[in-house]
Order: sequence, then C-alpha cells, then structure tokens
Amino acid sequence: MTTSSFVRDLMAELKAKNPAEPEFHQAVQEVVESLDLVLERRPEYRSARIIERMVEPERVVMFRVPWQDDQGRVHINRGFRVQMNSAIGPYKGGLRFHPSVNLGILKFLAFEQVLKNSLTTLPMGGGKGGSDFDPKGKSDNEVMHFCQGFMTELCRHVGPDTDVPAGDIGVGGREIGFLFGQYKRLRNEFSGVLTGKGLNWGGSLIRPEATGYGAVYFAAEMLATRRETLEGKVCLVSGSGNVAQYTVEKLLQFGARPVTLSDSDGYIYDEAGITTDKLQFVMELKNIRRGRIREYADKYKGAVYTPVDPRREDHPIWTHKAQCAFPSATQNEIGAKDAANLLSNGVYVVSEGANMPTVLDGVCQFLDAKILYGPAKAANAGGVATSGLEMTQNSMRISWSREEVDDRLHTIMKAIHRTCNETAEAFGTPGNYVNGANIGGFLKVADAMMDQGLV
Repeated sequence: MTTSSFVRDLMAELKAKNPAEPEFHQAVQEVVESLDLVLERRPEYRSARIIERMVEPERVVMFRVPWQDDQGRVHINRGFRVQMNSAIGPYKGGLRFHPSVNLGILKFLAFEQVLKNSLTTLPMGGGKGGSDFDPKGKSDNEVMHFCQGFMTELCRHVGPDTDVPAGDIGVGGREIGFLFGQYKRLRNEFSGVLTGKGLNWGGSLIRPEATGYGAVYFAAEMLATRRETLEGKVCLVSGSGNVAQYTVEKLLQFGARPVTLSDSDGYIYDEAGITTDKLQFVMELKNIRRGRIREYADKYKGAVYTPVDPRREDHPIWTHKAQCAFPSATQNEIGAKDAANLLSNGVYVVSEGANMPTVLDGVCQFLDAKILYGPAKAANAGGVATSGLEMTQNSMRISWSREEVDDRLHTIMKAIHRTCNETAEAFGTPGNYVNGANIGGFLKVADAMMDQGLV
C-alpha cells in the first residue's frame, strides 16, 4: 500500500492525540489508505474534515465497577462505552469482558463497527464497550453481581433509540440476561436495549450462529466469483467459541472439511475432519463445561493437540495444508509470518470471523497475492446484521422463524459482498475486498454526516 501525505499527516495527528493505542492506529490506517481513492473524486469530504470527525468518538464513557465475590472480598474493575458515530442510526456494537480490554482496543472495535454496520444495509451507528473483568472461573453469582454493577452505570447512556449493546468476547447469553434484568429493574421498562437476548424474552433465532454463518456465506460468495464452491475444501478455523463453532457448523453444511480449532492454550488438528458429532462435543465442552480444547484430542484419538507458547512469533495452526482459513479467535492472531505460512500452504480464501485478526503486513501479503481475502468488517458483519434484525423484531413486537432469519442473513451477506465487489471495481481495484469494504462502508456514513451539518 502506498501512503499519501494526507494519510501520513492524519496518522501523525491521530497518534499524537491517542498515544499507546496501537490497535486503534492500525484500524484507522488500514481504512484511510483505502479512502485516499475517494478523496480524489470527492474533495468536499476533505474540506468538511469528514475522516477527522469519524476517527474521533462522539462520546466516551468510562466508569468504575465495584463488586463483591462469593467470599465477601471487594473488587474494582473499569467499565467503558465508546459511542463512535450515530450518523445513520443508534450506536450498535458489543460489550467485551476480558482482562485485555482497554480504551484503545474498544476505540478500534468501535471504529470498525461504524463501517461494518453501514455495510449491513441496516440503520445502525457504531459503538463498542466492555470491561477488564474476566468472567472465566467466576461463579454465576459473581458474574451476576458484576453485571448488575456494570449496568447500573451504563443504563444512563443506552436505550433502544440511543445505543443498543450486544455480546462479544466474555459476554454470552448468561451475561446479557443479567445485564438486561438490571436495566429493566432500574428503568422500569421492557425494551430492546440489548441484543443477544434469550429466545423467550425478545431474542432472535440464529443470533448465536450469525457471525460464523455469515463468514462462511461471505467465503462462498467470494468463491462464486471464480466459479468455485466450498464443497470438499479443507478449512483452518481458529478459536473454539461462538464464532468458530458456528463457522464449522455452516462449513459442514456446505460440504467443506474443517480440521482445526483452538483456544488460548493451544490447538487441535483433526485431519479426518471435525464432523457434526465432534462439533457437538466441542459445544458441550466449551459452552456447558467451559473446558479446554485439549480434551478433544483425549476423546478423538486421530486428532493431535499442540500447546502453543503465546510468545512465539507465529502460530502453528496456520502451517497446515488447506485451501481456506477462517480466523475466528481475536485481533492480530495472524502475524506477518502466519500470513506467509498460509500462502505457502495453499490457502487462497481467508474470511475473517474475528475483528481485525490480521496485522497490516499480513493484509498486504494477501492483497499482493490476489487471494480471496474477506476483511472482518465485511466477512463477520453477519453477527451485527442479525442483531439489527433482532432490533426490528423487538420494535414490531414479533418473532421470525429460524428459516426467515437465516434467509435474511444470507441475503444481507450477499448484499455486503456485492457492495464490496462493485465498489472495489468502481474505484479501480477489482477484487480488492479491503478497499471495497472500507469505501462502501464509508460513503454511506460520510454522506449522512454531510447532510446533517457540522455536528
């Protein structure tokens, strides 16, 4: 990627104003390098300083969350909500509970969310929030106390027409339930303030599956441009949470052969393929027993478990021969060496289920190799798209069938792919889904900001 003086100046200013936030810098740099192509044709965006306004959150809320554990000890965590941009609708984006959470990570996620939500075709702005609280190893009672403390402060800043959070890493159905219960108690209203709710109290079918399903739908659309399908393709999938599980489920429905899953300790490689029965074991292991992925290799003797040292510069999960990769764990899990390993082992389809899982150097390698590379803001938009469908159902006080929601999700992912593909072509970079996603998402938000004046 070549860097213009506009991009260099903007990034220098951004880094000076937002020091020690490398993930945020990385997310903005990748986007603004694509937007150089737009500013040549639309100079009014530059004079209105649209990009400079988009990288500045409209509002950041930061607060303390004191809570008590089962032994009566007091703990203090930090809570956040970054309300990035509301030009096309209420803020929308997940809550992440994980020790790594800090302001820079949430700003990167919120910035990505603005463009991702724009691509979904639904009227949603972008936001993100969370806490450095770690639900792992905590009792249900401790998690409930924390969630109630967190929502006691957050409830002042969210609402169905203002900001509608959802789950993310560390925030599943249990946490959403506790958060919703506290909001309802404090505000004395039953409204669609959160998505990812239980099915019998306002949730949507397909919501847990949506991010993984969407990443596979996007990969299928990319392959269709080369008159290929997922049938028989060997697929590497990282992670073993919600996104990874349903990526594997949908890959199996398309006739592909997923062979890997991972967690923070290591990964399993099952050359014979992860079947529906094996996936059911993983779901029970991870969602109910909250165990570690190494137990998969104890149960299925053909599988190999490899522990991984987090200090390694590469991850061996990406060294296996395959055609497709679905990074579904966390940001920057594919480093420069990992990207090179993927390419040298025959991978030519990468569809990102996690948020920004590939470092900039890796993205450049994928683009230079002209593989089918679906960046997260397009490929993993299925989750927030179905959250938007849940908001619609809540507003209308109705519930759609599983088939209807899945149908709408598939239609939205096709529309996102079409936008990315056509936009990339229109701006002279055919096949470049990074430019297509960044520019396609940006134009809708930028035009809304221009219409609404200097706010």
